[in-house]
Amino acid sequence: MSPFLLTRVLPEDATDAALRADVRHGLTGVPKTLPPKWFYDAHGSELFERITELPEYYPTRAEREILVARSGEIAAAARARTLVELGSGSSEKTRYLLDALTGLHTYVPVDVSESALTRAGRALAAQRPGLAVHALIADFTAGLTLPDAPGPRLVAFLGGTIGNLPPADRAAFLASVRALLSPGDALLLGTDLVKDERVLVRAYDDAAGVTAAFNRNVLTVINRELGADFDTAAFDHVALWDAGHEWIEMRLRSRTAQTVKVPALDLAVDFAAGEELRTEVSAKFRAKGVRAELSAAGMELTHWWTDGEGRFALSLSVAR
Repeated sequence: MSPFLLTRVLPEDATDAALRADVRHGLTGVPKTLPPKWFYDAHGSELFERITELPEYYPTRAEREILVARSGEIAAAARARTLVELGSGSSEKTRYLLDALTGLHTYVPVDVSESALTRAGRALAAQRPGLAVHALIADFTAGLTLPDAPGPRLVAFLGGTIGNLPPADRAAFLASVRALLSPGDALLLGTDLVKDERVLVRAYDDAAGVTAAFNRNVLTVINRELGADFDTAAFDHVALWDAGHEWIEMRLRSRTAQTVKVPALDLAVDFAAGEELRTEVSAKFRAKGVRAELSAAGMELTHWWTDGEGRFALSLSVAR
């Protein structure tokens, strides 16, 4: 069995502190907002897995199609000996890259979930003799120090998750990724592409109501962790396309005038009837824009792959 190491970079109490700060800031702001990362407790993660299997939700299938067809080309272009995956989760999609990167020495999965890292890391270590797996429990948006490992490095950020970051945060994130790289190292970035509004909205407002349950789950998380008294049934799921910003917004709309108490924060939050709480932004991209954002961060886009229908893209960029 190959070695498996697990390093905690994130302090034990960091998640609770971050939740408290985000809820206080978001529910007292105008308009009210919450970051999408709080969807993903155990139940939220299960709901998202169901979303990826829905007929309306194309991104996961489209990205997998590219990985199946193009992993060999990605591996040949990157020549990586170390693969770093940000937000690795189950590492399920990454296996296509691991198969293709025949000279790979080390895999570094990075996630906030210790349980997910342990399950995936131990399985990979057992299945792939000779591959060193060094997992990091870390918040990659808050800065990251990577373990010593041979280059060239390939950093993978898949799933279109970068779209959850507003433009200023994206710029800061890409700059932080560039800081991890030496010249010639590469970033493999997944981006959902601009397309027909009806296709986009359906992907975030499915007929079965799974995404609506996923959206409301953030209120359940706050109830459980902070003792809040959100009535999840008193909020409607809303998904809309903002053409000006070219992003999807998910919101929760209060059905009535109500006051929600959050005892852990000594906070009472008033909602007007019809008032909306924004829970997610999911930006969609064009190749020209992706190239410009990468260039501003000090990386040069060298390869661009899409699925057969042009719905999703994987781009490879090298550090200058």
